[in-house]
Amino acid sequence: MAVTPSTVPLEELDKDPAFALHRGGKLEVRSAVSVRDADDLSLAYTPGVARVCTAIADTPELAQEYTWVSRVVAVVTDGTAVLGLGDIGPSAAMPVMEGKALLFKDFAGVDAVPICLDCTDVDELVETVVRLAPSFGGINLEDISAPRCFEVEDRLRERLDIPVFHDDQHGTAIVVLAALRNAARLTGRPLGELRAVVAGAGASGVAVTRILLNAGIGDIAVSDSKGLIHAGREDLNAVKRALAADTNRAGFTGSTEEALAGADVFIGLSGSTLTEHALASMAADAIVFALSNPTPEVHPEDARRHARVVATGRSDFPNQINNVLAFPGVFRGALDVRARTITENMKVAAADALAGVVGDRLAEDFVIPSPFDERVVPAVVAAVAAQARADGVARI
Repeated sequence: MAVTPSTVPLEELDKDPAFALHRGGKLEVRSAVSVRDADDLSLAYTPGVARVCTAIADTPELAQEYTWVSRVVAVVTDGTAVLGLGDIGPSAAMPVMEGKALLFKDFAGVDAVPICLDCTDVDELVETVVRLAPSFGGINLEDISAPRCFEVEDRLRERLDIPVFHDDQHGTAIVVLAALRNAARLTGRPLGELRAVVAGAGASGVAVTRILLNAGIGDIAVSDSKGLIHAGREDLNAVKRALAADTNRAGFTGSTEEALAGADVFIGLSGSTLTEHALASMAADAIVFALSNPTPEVHPEDARRHARVVATGRSDFPNQINNVLAFPGVFRGALDVRARTITENMKVAAADALAGVVGDRLAEDFVIPSPFDERVVPAVVAAVAAQARADGVARI
């Protein structure tokens, strides 16, 4: 439905079910206790609340027990990289942040508050979130453009002792690793024998590459709009220079398509297009994750002519790489043990748990479970909590 909202009456907009669902927003706050009489009122508010406040002032850790802080997440954006819509600003980003909070609650019982900030300067973003942090048990960064998102997350992780997680990076990375583990198992190859090519060096491309390196991928090359990233390029920012140092051991210097010749895995996170000719040059039993939305780098039906396993970011094809498989369980697990941070090992543990849900049902069109599989969140929660304890970042 193509409309110009400023000139269309609300009743006309509401004929579109998407607008109708969003009327009034998708969230509300509900009380966890009842105030039925004067006694209840005196406990929930003054004077009883003062005793709790005084105790927390004396022992700040009590806020974890006697407020909602330990179980609530802030979903924070500046509106600079919203979905595939780009820099649409904080107000227009709110429906997405509300949706994220809705998914936190519905999938993992995590309370979440959407916060859209009217600033884009890295220093201002960091300082604002730091000042908000005492009200929350975790920070989920969302839709902040690259490369700023890397610095924002790194600086917040340094300054805060609660989990900070940029879902565009790490949620995608966790689900990709889970699906790739199962695709490799299906094709009878260990991860360490695979050579992968990642198209896209933005937030998700960098995070996917990093988690695959951490998990032991055989070799991996990354491309951006100017071609493959390698140590000889002089136009790289700090993030890409670090990638150049840790990837592309084969030394490719040309295009994505050139690197795909003989490669085992293609992961598309760039919005670019990929020719069938390039796919045909890949190794036998190729694995193709064409994840750009709404238009994958190559149509899945075309990809299946050349690849053993095909995944997309779309719900209308098999093997959807959907972040909702990861972030609710990751935060639930981290909050349950009051983790100080989310470690790289916790992300890998989440991916391994997610891959394990598929089990014996593994098939070309089923390398990753559905977000509605009721086993997903408990498996991820348990793995993340256990790994947090193993890594020494759990408080309980």
